[in-house]
Amino acid sequence: MDVYGKALNDFHAGKEDQSLILNTSYGEAEEMPVWYFFRSYEEMPEMEQMALSIADGDILDVGAGTGCHALVLQQMGKTVTAIDTSSHAVDLMKKDGLKNAIQADYFKFNQKKYDTIILLMNGIGMVGKLNRLKTFLDHAKTLLKPEGQLIFDTSDIKYLYEGQDLPTDKYYGEVSFQYEYLGEKGEWFDWVYIDEDTLADIAEECGWFLYYLHKDENDQYLVRMIPKEYK
Repeated sequence: MDVYGKALNDFHAGKEDQSLILNTSYGEAEEMPVWYFFRSYEEMPEMEQMALSIADGDILDVGAGTGCHALVLQQMGKTVTAIDTSSHAVDLMKKDGLKNAIQADYFKFNQKKYDTIILLMNGIGMVGKLNRLKTFLDHAKTLLKPEGQLIFDTSDIKYLYEGQDLPTDKYYGEVSFQYEYLGEKGEWFDWVYIDEDTLADIAEECGWFLYYLHKDENDQYLVRMIPKEYK
């Protein structure tokens, strides 16, 4: 079992005081309490609550993790399918009562078409590199019904380079993480955070309307995107 899956399983089994360590490519390690992956609607930030409220129709939750967002959508009476590459996460979603949880790679997933695709907790970062965002958006068009929408949040992490020059060999929002749990370390994985101007340029290039819905004090923001060919 991978490090991330072990931490989730331990929490689900009642070990509620554990934390995941998130080693980073840009600075000191960060501590993540495991309960945060299982939070309720009331424990979610306003941005996530807003995203869940506007998700409608047939919904696809990509990179659903423990399914905390998908479970809230289901409790709201909405129709939701949750996908994740982790078999352990999918098992936990099913144990917690999610009706439709599937182990799948988003880039290979083509089960049906949806009215809403949603990714929260900086979920769009799973594309890993900025140049893969275009591939993500192109595939999203194949998964959306006419008038369908894509909803996600991301952040501008330029503040990490305060007083420094931005990197010239890569996009500054590209980082790497490694989970560590009870002394065991997992594999490093790529993640990307996207600033507003860069996202706007890519949305235009790929044929999407882009709407900014909310921004918080940490430069994290929520967007809604709609393919231009449907308007």
